Amino acid sequence: MSKKTRHEPHEEHADESWLLPYADLLTLLLALFLVLYAMSATDARKFQEMSEAFSVALTGGTGVLDYSKTLPSEDPPNVNDHKASSPNVPATTPDQRRAELMRQEQEDLEKLKKQLDNYIKNNGLTSELSTKLNHSQLVITIRDNALFPSGEAVVKPEARKLAKAISQMLHKFPDYEIIVSGHTDNVPIANSRYPSNWDLSSDRALQFMKILLTNSALDPKRFMPIGYGEYHPIADNKTEAGRAKNRRVEVSIIRKYQDSATFTNVEDVTNGN
Repeated sequence: MSKKTRHEPHEEHADESWLLPYADLLTLLLALFLVLYAMSATDARKFQEMSEAFSVALTGGTGVLDYSKTLPSEDPPNVNDHKASSPNVPATTPDQRRAELMRQEQEDLEKLKKQLDNYIKNNGLTSELSTKLNHSQLVITIRDNALFPSGEAVVKPEARKLAKAISQMLHKFPDYEIIVSGHTDNVPIANSRYPSNWDLSSDRALQFMKILLTNSALDPKRFMPIGYGEYHPIADNKTEAGRAKNRRVEVSIIRKYQDSATFTNVEDVTNGN
């Protein structure tokens, strides 16, 4: 009995054509990561040169890596170059900024005080007006006999000139709050118009403030009249000289930047102490 020859089946070669697009895909992924790395750098020119090289090598210069049309023709500002060209000046802190504002305010108020003092001296008003600059305000003190007849709140004609001169100086410094306060001695007043020193002092402050505000360059929102009567004396009411000092009008230019370590109470701010 003849034996049949057993033929083993020939093993067919596996189809490996998929390796070509797979290799292309890996190459493209590598190129993509290189491009992303280049984009994270600040040198745009190197990125452009790299992208053009990959485009030419892989797609003939017409593929997805051809970004030459979207890149600027010149190098963008380099942050590191900017830092190198600028001096190493530390950023201004809020405390430093506040200190600078306080310094500027001090210069402004000293300048205004000097102008007022020169006006007082040149017009022979040293016995009727005075100025005082402290840590909370600049105070202009005006004796009542320079402004009003006794027991009245009508500003004297000659005093209107004084009020307008003060307003001209104030409008050069428009950002300050202004308090106009009236003060009397402790002698009771009794007439049909003013039943108390409260009423008299309040009306005197108001009338003087109105003359200041005839200067349209001043902002009325920054002004406030206050009447203190006899309750904030600066001298002894037991003597005529003391009572004369207590009868006064004060124009207070309030600081915007006060040192919190020396901040005073309301009485100090409004009473010139």
